[in-house]
Amino acid sequence: MIHTNWDTKPTLKTVTCVHTDAKKFLVSNVLTVGKTYEVKNETEEFLFVVDNSGKVGGFYKEYFQ
Repeated sequence: MIHTNWDTKPTLKTVTCVHTDAKKFLVSNVLTVGKTYEVKNETEEFLFVVDNSGKVGGFYKEYFQ
């Protein structure tokens, strides 16, 4: 269960949110355009970042630069 300690792992890199225009999901309540987020884990399709709620969440890479 690697995801249980992501919040204490060192940050891999930082990314900036470029948009919150999601087709299926509501992400504007946990991401802010122009804000920089810490990446805790990365897969081919998703970035796992510490969002505005203070928790680690998985988001499509298309929201970040």
